[in-house]
Amino acid sequence: MMKKKMWLAGAMAASLLLGACGDKELEARDINPATDICKICNMSVAAEKYAGQVALANGDYETFDDIGCLMEYYNKTDKKDIGEAFVKDFSGEAWVEVDQAIYVSDKEISTPMSYGVIAFKTTDEAQKFIDSEGKGKIVTFEDVKAMDWSGHA
Repeated sequence: MMKKKMWLAGAMAASLLLGACGDKELEARDINPATDICKICNMSVAAEKYAGQVALANGDYETFDDIGCLMEYYNKTDKKDIGEAFVKDFSGEAWVEVDQAIYVSDKEISTPMSYGVIAFKTTDEAQKFIDSEGKGKIVTFEDVKAMDWSGHA
């Protein structure tokens, strides 16, 4: 009887632990410019304010030096393989989920691969950038997904 209770308790504990693993929330990780290389263009991810990353469902991460590189990968990858995707707020302070970010687009905005798209945490920050730089327009995540990301400028 005692062995049966111990086995049952062990099975329940294992079940709880395994269940918790499946609920793990994927978060952005810190970028290391010395080791993180863009999955698409193989350049170092040196300027974080343009960076992006994908946390894959299997727990691996892919990093990108430009939102254009991130979107090229994102659009070609089976969504069941993507756990979460993030872009860096242009201030360089925070990671934002790709579908929550506010984007500013303009061919005159300089980015590592010349795609001309940057991300912000809030619409106010995006508008302040546009007002101070005199260029760019706010676009949605759906607009960004639909852009042609097939080639580097």
